[in-house]
Amino acid sequence: MQNFLSNQNKLFLILIIILVQVFFLNPTKVLADLPTGNAVKDPSAILRNALPIKQIELQEIQHKLEDTSDLVRGGRWPALTKTVTKCQSLLKKYKNRIVEELPLEKQKIAEETFSELKDNFDNLQDQAKLKDKYSFIKTRKEALEKIGGLENYFLPNKFPYSIPREFNDLPRLLGRAKVKIKTSKGDMYAVIDGYNAPLTAGAFIDLSSKNFYSNLPINRAEEFFVLQTGDPIGEEIGYVDPETNIERHVPLEIRIPNEKETFYNETFEELGLYTETPTLPFATLGTLGWSHSSSAVDDGSSQFFFFLYEAELNPAGRNLIDGRNAAFGYVIDGFDVLEELTKDDIIVSIDVLEGLENLKLNA
Repeated sequence: MQNFLSNQNKLFLILIIILVQVFFLNPTKVLADLPTGNAVKDPSAILRNALPIKQIELQEIQHKLEDTSDLVRGGRWPALTKTVTKCQSLLKKYKNRIVEELPLEKQKIAEETFSELKDNFDNLQDQAKLKDKYSFIKTRKEALEKIGGLENYFLPNKFPYSIPREFNDLPRLLGRAKVKIKTSKGDMYAVIDGYNAPLTAGAFIDLSSKNFYSNLPINRAEEFFVLQTGDPIGEEIGYVDPETNIERHVPLEIRIPNEKETFYNETFEELGLYTETPTLPFATLGTLGWSHSSSAVDDGSSQFFFFLYEAELNPAGRNLIDGRNAAFGYVIDGFDVLEELTKDDIIVSIDVLEGLENLKLNA
């Protein structure tokens, strides 16, 4: 017995007792391996990231500043201060290089914007040290809007993507537009992205400019999922072209980051792209999506929906809509109105505030 309880044997005995407690008395908890999905859930950030530009330095500053979102939400002030310091360093490092890439007529404006950004970053540093959460968020939003304005200067002069000739007779939005969506509960504002969904966005802006959506009801309302509208009064379920008397159909179109061409009339499932995230993901409350039937993907006509993002039910980048429907824009203001809408409400009107000049009625 004395030999058994030697120091070495005592260690073995203690180890066995610990293992018994861990594996039998306290069974290992199995945690669900949920996909992380797309971490970007802010509509303005998604829209900035979706711009067809390749100004890597400016985008690096943007992404570094966007990284402060989770830090400020979690009150991680030391890490926040370090991140802002990194933003200041990147701004100083890249400023001249970025300005030199711009046309001469834009360089002076860019210089002024960079000067304002420096002031924003200095203020962010002070606000981080004071742990002033709300001032920090407000200043960061102002800074990101300035960065977005600079990124617009790097947009290509010509539409950067090709659209198949078979869709030559369809309207297309060769850029972006901003709309005011007036409802029976109040007003919302949305940015419509024709860069990444030109035919879908084109159909929507064309119909909006024709007052097609005026006084149409919310015809589908599923809590935590979608609010759908665009079904015209009467027997028709879509937009009928008065010249041809034929219902106009819009193909499913989805872009993927770094892909040369847009995918048309093919779902991610059909393409075998089960883990991809579209350039315009259904990753936030108020994502605008184009509706089509359950039997085809090329028969969407006029009906669209507001995606009611719920993180637990629809993990960003891993939901059942990405790759099956086309997103074509995002609500950027009026989220409180969106959350109040029900099947008893109507779309009073949709007015195009900016970008109508980007609409072309055909190729």
